[in-house]
Amino acid sequence: MARISLIEPGSASPEVREIYDTTLRGKPGNVQKALAHRPEMLKNFLSFYGSVGRSLDRKLYELVYLRVSFINGCRYCSQHHVASSKRAGLRAEDWAALKAGNYSRYSEKERAALEYVEKLTRAPHEIAPADFDTVKKHFSDPEIVDLHMLAGLANLTNRLTDPLGLELEFAEEKI
Repeated sequence: MARISLIEPGSASPEVREIYDTTLRGKPGNVQKALAHRPEMLKNFLSFYGSVGRSLDRKLYELVYLRVSFINGCRYCSQHHVASSKRAGLRAEDWAALKAGNYSRYSEKERAALEYVEKLTRAPHEIAPADFDTVKKHFSDPEIVDLHMLAGLANLTNRLTDPLGLELEFAEEKI
């Protein structure tokens, strides 16, 4: 159960209702309903969220978001990205491998990104030149910025959703 009230569409201010109706096409999730307590933050967050990771292909985007969420044990974000990762071609065996930290099924480029964001999530101050050199072999500077921001975005949402007690809006998928 959510630890704060969630702003439902019927009780939303006109500003929030417009965001719900336009940007979210009438289907706000619980994270958006929580952020709606701060309409300007909701609007800016949605814009920011929509811009992060766009230089990366969709499969890699989902791999990174899922791995960070699995590391952090975030049920809400993991489940949302399990659902969205299906559109990128990921399946149950991918989710299980990611959860276990087994990257052997992925390309060299995907492994480099996953190993890097794992270290970035677990021990960001321990990123060494060799870690960065490996990433630099596979990614352009804009893509490296996106990897960092995507890992940061996942960490941010992981620290918002589960700690606020936000419930899933759909049935949980077992991994």
